Amino acid sequence: MKIAVMQPYFMPYIGYFQLINAVDKFIIYDDVNYIKQGWINRNNILLNGKSHLFSIPLKNASSFKKINEIEINENLFFKWKEKFFKTLELGYKKSPNYDHVISILRKSFNNNHQELCDFIYYSLVEICNYLNITTKIERTSEVYQNTGLERAERLIDICKKENALTYINPIGGQELYTKDYFKKNDINLFFIKTNKIEYKQFKNDFVPWLSIIDILMFNTPDEISSMLNQYELV
Repeated sequence: MKIAVMQPYFMPYIGYFQLINAVDKFIIYDDVNYIKQGWINRNNILLNGKSHLFSIPLKNASSFKKINEIEINENLFFKWKEKFFKTLELGYKKSPNYDHVISILRKSFNNNHQELCDFIYYSLVEICNYLNITTKIERTSEVYQNTGLERAERLIDICKKENALTYINPIGGQELYTKDYFKKNDINLFFIKTNKIEYKQFKNDFVPWLSIIDILMFNTPDEISSMLNQYELV
C-alpha cells in the first residue's frame, strides 16, 4: 500500500495529479490550519501568453481556522464564477479541447458546496475521473482523528492505520521529513520530483507550472496520462 497526504488545492498543477496517480490512496489534509496567500483557493491560467492568477472568493478566511472550516463567499461567488468563465473563454476559446474542458469545469462549479474543501474535493474527483485516475481519495478529518500528533507523527500514524509501507511526499518535504525517521517506523519515504513537461500553447513561448486547466485545454487524456508518469522518486 502506497499513500500520500496533501493539503487540498483547487485545480492544481500537474505535479499534484502525479502524486495522486502514484499512490493507492490519496489523503486530503483538511484539518490543518488554512494558509492565507497560499495555493488552496487560487492558481494560474494562461491569458494573452502570460500567467494570470485567479482566486476563489472566501468568507472570513483566517490562518486560525482549519481548512475544512473555510467557506466560499456566496455573495461574491456567482459574479466571480461568471467572470472566471469569461476569462477562460478569452484565454482558451481557440484551444483544441476548450468545449469539452469547459463542460467538465461547469460540472465541478455547479456542485453548490459552501465549504471550500468540499468544492475542491469534488473538483479533484471530476478531473481524476476524466483522466482515468483510479486512486481512492479520503480526508484526514473524516477518518484518522489524530490532530493531537505532531506533523511527522501524524503521517506515520496514518500510514500505520492504512497498513501502508510506502509514503510519498512532494519534493518540498525534504526540508521537513527524513527517510531515517520513517524507516524506524517501518515505512519507506520517497519524494516525488516532477520532470520538465512542455506542450504547445498556441504559438506562445511555453509558460510552465500553470493550473491543470491549462494542460487539459491543450492535451488529450492519453497525452496527459503520459505526463502523469514523468517524474522521479528520490
